[in-house]
Amino acid sequence: MAAPAAAGSGEGPRGPLLDDLMPWSVRPLRTGRTWVTAPDAACLRARWDRLVRASGEERERLFAPTRARTQQSAVAALPGRSGASGRFARETGPCPEPVRILHGPYDEQWLLPDHRLIDVARPELWRVADDHQLFLVEHGRVPNDPGPAVSVTTLLPDGHSPAGRPGRVRPLHRRPGGLEPNLAPGLLPVLRARYGDAVTAESVLAWILAAARPSPAGCVVPLPEDTATWAEGVELGRELLRLQLRGARGAERPRLPGGQRPYVRAAVPPVPASLSYEAEERVLALGTGRVSPVPAGAWEFRVSGVRVLDLWFERRAAACGAPGAEAAGLDAVRPRAWPQEWTSELLDLVTLLALLAELRPRQEALAEALAAGPGSGEEELRAAGVLPVGEAARRPASVLDHQEEGPDGQFALL
Repeated sequence: MAAPAAAGSGEGPRGPLLDDLMPWSVRPLRTGRTWVTAPDAACLRARWDRLVRASGEERERLFAPTRARTQQSAVAALPGRSGASGRFARETGPCPEPVRILHGPYDEQWLLPDHRLIDVARPELWRVADDHQLFLVEHGRVPNDPGPAVSVTTLLPDGHSPAGRPGRVRPLHRRPGGLEPNLAPGLLPVLRARYGDAVTAESVLAWILAAARPSPAGCVVPLPEDTATWAEGVELGRELLRLQLRGARGAERPRLPGGQRPYVRAAVPPVPASLSYEAEERVLALGTGRVSPVPAGAWEFRVSGVRVLDLWFERRAAACGAPGAEAAGLDAVRPRAWPQEWTSELLDLVTLLALLAELRPRQEALAEALAAGPGSGEEELRAAGVLPVGEAARRPASVLDHQEEGPDGQFALL
């Protein structure tokens, strides 16, 4: 890890590193085979069925073995999942129910939750994923990129970075049930003494969403000296959190005001060949399909320098066999035409990006206020003994209160 002093070195924003405030982080998932994820759950079930019906060399080719996973690999079941743990070479059963995941920022896709099919599934994330958990996803840094440094989700994130620079996944809680915040030991008492007793793990997360900025040393989270700036940032962060929850856990689904909500003006064709934006008319064109009104802020919204809508469309155009989108093996099992569900998801995504774009000026104003402030909070955390963070806080907690199934149905020895 880079030395904390670099965060305040004049090469970027000043303040403690996110890596110190939320010290336990997990690297992105590595599936090892592309066919285990898809924007469409039905094609995942069809891929599974084709694979388990195949035999011999064809089954081996379709499986796409890697050094980490072959059909003979013996691996434990994923925590919290009822999937089989016998060697996949003997598998003939029904498809496990696909689970919703976040593939990179803001892109909800599907995954086959079978540990035998995933090279590096990060079981420690599955173990703490429940109805109380929130995952903060750190995006890869791209110089001069004005996009958000982090995002948050209730779904299990794969940690994919649009720019190919993987960040980290940071659960808000170290244990199931919303227990033990993933914060530096001693941080909450120091922040409560500084900003008031109302400071919680969730308000710290909200502040991070509002204030985090990338730097050469890592993601930086400045801490203000005054309570008013803290309260303003937490309020902004709670709004960012509400939007990114996207209606989960009883939250209000993001909606634009009447007259500004996007609608389908012309149906999306079965295989749209391209995506473009007509700025004057505020129209998003998917081939001959038309969606409007689409604010320019939604179209231009980027993460790690990559336009979110472009990336979202490219994945789905490839997944439904758009011209030039060649596929082989099980990746070729895909929808023959653009599903209606994708259009509904697109409308939701446009709404989310438009509302997030509207909040960017407030985030930039907060960043300017923090940069002009007299301190960054790092010195105070060091004086209080919060920094440096001990290695124990960077490791996953022992959360096992029940036995987990190991390879070939054996109980895991943990």
